[in-house]
Amino acid sequence: MNGLINVLKPPGLTSHDVVAVLRRLFGIKRIGHTGTLDPGAVGVLPICVGQGTRVVEYMINKPKKYRAEFTFGIRTDTYDAGGKIVDRTPDAKLEPSVVNDVLEEFKGEIKQVPPMVSAVRYQGKRLYQLAREGKEIERKARRVHIYDIKLLRFQNELKYPRLLCDLECSKGTYVRSICAQLGDKLGCGAYLSFLVRTVSGNFLLQDALTLEEVQGMWEREDLSFLLPIDSALEDMPAFTVKEKAVPPILNGLPLAPSGILGGIGNNTKPELVRLYSPDGKLLSISKYCCTAAGEWCYKPKKVFCQLQ
Repeated sequence: MNGLINVLKPPGLTSHDVVAVLRRLFGIKRIGHTGTLDPGAVGVLPICVGQGTRVVEYMINKPKKYRAEFTFGIRTDTYDAGGKIVDRTPDAKLEPSVVNDVLEEFKGEIKQVPPMVSAVRYQGKRLYQLAREGKEIERKARRVHIYDIKLLRFQNELKYPRLLCDLECSKGTYVRSICAQLGDKLGCGAYLSFLVRTVSGNFLLQDALTLEEVQGMWEREDLSFLLPIDSALEDMPAFTVKEKAVPPILNGLPLAPSGILGGIGNNTKPELVRLYSPDGKLLSISKYCCTAAGEWCYKPKKVFCQLQ
């Protein structure tokens, strides 16, 4: 069983919980996810199964999109709805234009310090595990990129105003930290009251399946929920090789450009490519590189089909 699953993670489960549920359901060990979602968050959680786990490294670096709700006038110790309230500032008078201007300041590359209740590892433990033990660890700021952030709705008439926004960001971005920083900049505090991941790489919310849907399809022996491995590699150039080149590739040997059907053109030198057999099977992810002898070739990094 090899492939990818676009799971709609429900609230209340960790990303690891989702993996555990599917591991028990399928009865396989080789399964994992491509980006942690907090227990309270919902949305797209790509799952890799079998040989699908070999493309995780090409999936985790892709941008992600979220729809988030920020509630102003309340601070929590975790920056989200799952934490304890540590401060209240009711009836904060916030001008929508000012809120939008400050929100815009987060666009581009910024630095973030991971929250203590995050899944970042420290000396073999997750930060959230240390936080449960009452420990506070000094964390280094990380660079992340906010590609876009857009205010959709601002409810200023509420006792605790709410903002709904869409944002697109790089991996490792903590939306709740943006929320807390925004609240601090506006002087009233804020916490992340709702978060849904709408996009993760090529995986979209409208195509995601609940765990119950996956289970039902599995029990009916309907494996259409299992997406092909290369569905996560669509931005990587793809080439078909000659039939005689298939065995060498499957054995991990480099391929000369002459082994590509139709050639790739003199000016095209993509670093990573997908190589397919003439019958359309994904053979490898290969690196286009120069040998010690000065000749260009496709050197396999990941081989997906076994030689029969």
